[in-house]
Amino acid sequence: MPAGVVIVGAGQGGFQVAASLRTAGYEEPITLIGDEPGLPYQRPPLSKAFLAGAEPIGDADLRPENFYGQHRIEVITGERVAAIDSHMQRVTLSDSTQIPYSQLVLATGARNRLLAIPGAALDGVCYLRTRVEASQLRERMMVAQNIVIIGGGFIGLEVAAIATSLGKRVVVLEARERLMARVVAPAISEFYRVLHAERGIQFVFGAETEAILGVANSVSAVVLRDGTSYPADLVIGGVGVLPNSELAEAAGFEVGNGIVVDDHLRSSSPNVFALGDCAYYPNRFAGGAVRLESVQNAVDQANCVAANIAGKAHKYDAVPWFWTDQYQIKLQMAGLSIGYDQAVTRGDPASHKFSVLYFKQDRLIAIDSINRPGEHMAGRKLVGSGSTLRPEQGADLSVDLKGFVATT
Repeated sequence: MPAGVVIVGAGQGGFQVAASLRTAGYEEPITLIGDEPGLPYQRPPLSKAFLAGAEPIGDADLRPENFYGQHRIEVITGERVAAIDSHMQRVTLSDSTQIPYSQLVLATGARNRLLAIPGAALDGVCYLRTRVEASQLRERMMVAQNIVIIGGGFIGLEVAAIATSLGKRVVVLEARERLMARVVAPAISEFYRVLHAERGIQFVFGAETEAILGVANSVSAVVLRDGTSYPADLVIGGVGVLPNSELAEAAGFEVGNGIVVDDHLRSSSPNVFALGDCAYYPNRFAGGAVRLESVQNAVDQANCVAANIAGKAHKYDAVPWFWTDQYQIKLQMAGLSIGYDQAVTRGDPASHKFSVLYFKQDRLIAIDSINRPGEHMAGRKLVGSGSTLRPEQGADLSVDLKGFVATT
């Protein structure tokens, strides 16, 4: 078999590398290997339209099957890569098949962090990341009455929004003192607390989950350390993810909080790149190395990797941006608010249309926008350009951010 590009991981990032290589004119073989069954698909709809029953699971496919044949992309699904031999430049699959590579791309993503409490293995404890998990969760949600979600981050809140819209009783247990505390300012946290509470969701902050109780091996309740108990016939774990970097580590590549790469997304091994949720890369907006979990990051990094493989040297320096949809509310985030020392609110949260701008030493480093897509786009440009926008200007609605971009 002639060597070409082998991509380990058939998620959004892995797919995008393959597609972008062909767009860039790369003519050598491309092999895309995924451990899940079925064609590569998008993850965002799993916690939104699909979970709500509004979208068939097949609608999440990134491309129809004939796309891969037309673009000479060999897709191997339902198969795990067991080992990498960087000296011989080949990967070995779990069925012992060996595939040579000239360039290897690791787009192995991340996996759910499992709940580490008694009862976590009971029937009715679910997670949401893969298409199979989404299908199982949707079936269970349709018949469940009392749902307890452990974790008040993006996934936990998106699932909570769907569950309450289906008429379920929902309790969200959050270990911190506010929602999404790791990534948003208090004003955003409070907006979402009110938004969900108005729809009947109960929140418990500072929650120390002690155990999940069961009857006949099925969940029946979640108990906190203070003895408080919440009935549950479905428990959903939303406590973050872990990077899938074990394959790279076993091959001897440098690993930190993910697979360590440089600003071209090259790993410590020659001819091996890593991208997406598994990549730990230098980011000027974070002031150091960081690992980001977002579709935007995976796609942008995939395009960068494809350009480098195709011989068009390219450093990765995109402005990070993220989004979440809950009910009819869209939160769009640009930049990284890590280490901010001032946050100013632009607009009235009661209107369901406002932004929060984050500053560090009077320099704009991030912006979160709720139902203000224009400000989000302007904010991305301002953050990327190192704007001189001052906090008082950011809070002043008479200052047009889009106009300010043109003068920056």
